[in-house]
Amino acid sequence: MLDDRLRREAAALLRAAERERVPVRPLTERFAGIDAEDAYGIQLINIERSLADGARVTGHKVGLSSPVMQAMMGVDEPDYGHLLDTMELRPDTPVPAAAYCAPRIEVEVGFVLGADLPGEGCTGADVLAATERVVPALELIDSRIADWRITIADTIADNASSAGYVIGEGRDPRELDLRAVEARLATGSEVLAAGRSDAVLGDPVRSVAWLARTVARFGVPLRKGHLILPGSCTRAVDVTAGRTYTADFTGLGPVSLSFS
Repeated sequence: MLDDRLRREAAALLRAAERERVPVRPLTERFAGIDAEDAYGIQLINIERSLADGARVTGHKVGLSSPVMQAMMGVDEPDYGHLLDTMELRPDTPVPAAAYCAPRIEVEVGFVLGADLPGEGCTGADVLAATERVVPALELIDSRIADWRITIADTIADNASSAGYVIGEGRDPRELDLRAVEARLATGSEVLAAGRSDAVLGDPVRSVAWLARTVARFGVPLRKGHLILPGSCTRAVDVTAGRTYTADFTGLGPVSLSFS
């Protein structure tokens, strides 16, 4: 494990990479012995810095929760990151692609909490009882690690590669079979990716419960009003400036994001 000085050094490298849009080589190549515990500590250092600068936590995301995403990134377990109000995007406002290092988008069924979730011991039933609505979502991910050459420790430290998100209106989760929501991502008439919500740990509800139990170890609560992104139904797609990307979900409808 790393001592506090090395964790803060790693956090500063990632913060500078995000600010200057110049990615760094993998932390696992620079900090011998870095593990997941170190990585979550590094993530929290930068989140606390953002909060001190005036940002506000609006939710959390689970990353790498589907086999296709784990294979794409070369890892074998999920991770999690924080969502901040500074990451909120709008479907009617183009996002400057050049503001990121290597942006990609993911297709997700989001959960908006109407009540706090329990931590240790959280179950799928708890998740459904606490969810106010499920929403169509696009997550913008970005890696401050060069060429997306990430291990699980790299992506955890990098706030699970979080960068932004946009959501639609959604509906009551009890009105849908949340394991069978079909999703399709397209730009214009070109279909880029397709999948189903059960690609996320077999059931996205299970992913949210996993998150609640996992973050509880670090004293992080999942609160009423938070948005939870449980993981992508499809592979991630590289972003191209000048294009609009639309994800369409059975039972939930579409959500779009444009890039300039």
